[in-house]
Amino acid sequence: MPQERKLPTRLEDVEEVLVETDILVIGGGNAGCFAAIEAKKLNPNLCVTIMEKAHIDRSGCLAAGMDAINTYIRKERTIEEFVRWSRSQAGGLIREDLTISLAEVLNQPTEQWEKWGLPIEKDEDGQYRTRGKWDISIRGSEMKVILAEKVREYGCQVLNRVVATNFLLADGRVIGAMGFGVRDGKMYVILARATIVSTGGCAGLYKPYTNDGVDSHHHLWYCPFNTGAGYAMGIRAGAEMTTFEMRWCATRTKDFNGPIDTISVGYETPMINAYGEKILQERYAHLGGDAAPRFIRANVPMEEWLNGRGPCYVDTRGMSDEDIREMKIDYLNERPAFVLFLAARGQDLKKEPIEIYGNDPYIVGGHTASGYWIDVKRATTLPGLFAAGDVAGGTPNKFVGGCAAEGMLAARGAVEYLKTVPALTRPDAEQVARERQRIFAPAIRQAEVGEGIIPREMEERMQRLMDEYAGGVHQFFRMNGIQLQYALKNIRILKDQTKYLVARDLHELMEAHEVIDRLDVAEVLLHHLLFREETRWPGWQTRTDFPERNDEKFDCFVNSRRDPATGEIAVFTRPYEQLIPGDRYLP
Repeated sequence: MPQERKLPTRLEDVEEVLVETDILVIGGGNAGCFAAIEAKKLNPNLCVTIMEKAHIDRSGCLAAGMDAINTYIRKERTIEEFVRWSRSQAGGLIREDLTISLAEVLNQPTEQWEKWGLPIEKDEDGQYRTRGKWDISIRGSEMKVILAEKVREYGCQVLNRVVATNFLLADGRVIGAMGFGVRDGKMYVILARATIVSTGGCAGLYKPYTNDGVDSHHHLWYCPFNTGAGYAMGIRAGAEMTTFEMRWCATRTKDFNGPIDTISVGYETPMINAYGEKILQERYAHLGGDAAPRFIRANVPMEEWLNGRGPCYVDTRGMSDEDIREMKIDYLNERPAFVLFLAARGQDLKKEPIEIYGNDPYIVGGHTASGYWIDVKRATTLPGLFAAGDVAGGTPNKFVGGCAAEGMLAARGAVEYLKTVPALTRPDAEQVARERQRIFAPAIRQAEVGEGIIPREMEERMQRLMDEYAGGVHQFFRMNGIQLQYALKNIRILKDQTKYLVARDLHELMEAHEVIDRLDVAEVLLHHLLFREETRWPGWQTRTDFPERNDEKFDCFVNSRRDPATGEIAVFTRPYEQLIPGDRYLP
């Protein structure tokens, strides 16, 4: 590992690196890797550059692997079925045009992964072993390493440990991005004819229920390093965003944030409350039982706790010894430390079920519909910018396979766009100078003043505000308009106080920009939560002052755009377009 450079403390000490490329991919996770590979497949002569703030071998949501690919269309199923299922799981609100175009290529990355060496389990007929209607089981501990190897094989340029901070703009068009190196302390100016943003969703907006000290500050389910940078860069540049209010509030194994679908879906273990009642099959059967939408299934354990029937569990006591062994192997492919956690407790799963609980809310466009407003080519409302994966809105229930497929679609859109952009556009020198000042301001402030607010302090204040007033897990995901207004007022105060942030090293400088990005995302989220005066997704979005769903007024998309000049956020609606016949909602 190269020795870390000293943090620049004067602007004149900042070295600048200029990179020129045809396609810039910001974020080298699942979607970003598939986007880069697809672009090189389409035209090997293109220069494709990935800008990754970590290291591409183990970055993003797949860093530690997965035990399943949750979206794969088997040969006996149809695209129409997939759209209806996705629509029902999202409470009726999806972009059907995007979902159809995604479904048309959905299986391609999974099958490509297998050819590259990803172990996928097969049944006795040689078909992929399923786990529920749309899931297939894999042994995915090395799936990200496989992707990174292929990125290099296809000749893509990779800038590891370079943090993206803002887009480069010319006449409203994205012409690249700027950032800094967390190892070398240099400023990076990357010029591109087309840019794909695939930085993942946003974790860390809310206080986790496990946040009881420094050691568990980022003990989350979702990747804690996905801090909303891609959202924030688009928000600041004036891109149109959609459906931030459809948050992802998951149910996870308590105290260790492991996924429960591995147990409940993969091994058909029921969720039970403290009295042994099967929650979905008995108490909430009227909401669809096991077929209930994801937001219902994720919320009912918290409802049981709130109504005095907690704690809740996934009941493993009926599992066979072989199933328990296989389940632990599954966890070793996604959440390996959870197996150690169970072993450390000496927990016998045939006698003691696994406790479950809610988690802090996330903004994740691969699970919900939050993100950039895009067209079927994955182009955003900013010319020259395409979005893929968790950062792209309108298409919930993408998960791993869908985010990979969307990376491919974004690459195809970007390569086509290159036909209209024959040459690179040179950036405005003043724009670069402003960003250099903004990037290194916390370091310069530390050197000149010697004191200020460290990023961790501001992050904790933000997380407490969001948790207590914007429907966090400690409030059982509930909120009302007065609380949201209070949160918005204080988030704006925090945004103003970012001018006091200090950074004592390059890593802390990265953390400073992560909290700045999260605050920009939080502000937009609060506007969305305030605007939707109904409860459409209980748990994900529960308004105690508007407890019912209002289809007459809100059967639509809630979108927003921030004015880059004034910072004012406009919130408005876009109509729903139904392309596949069928019921919009489950009972």
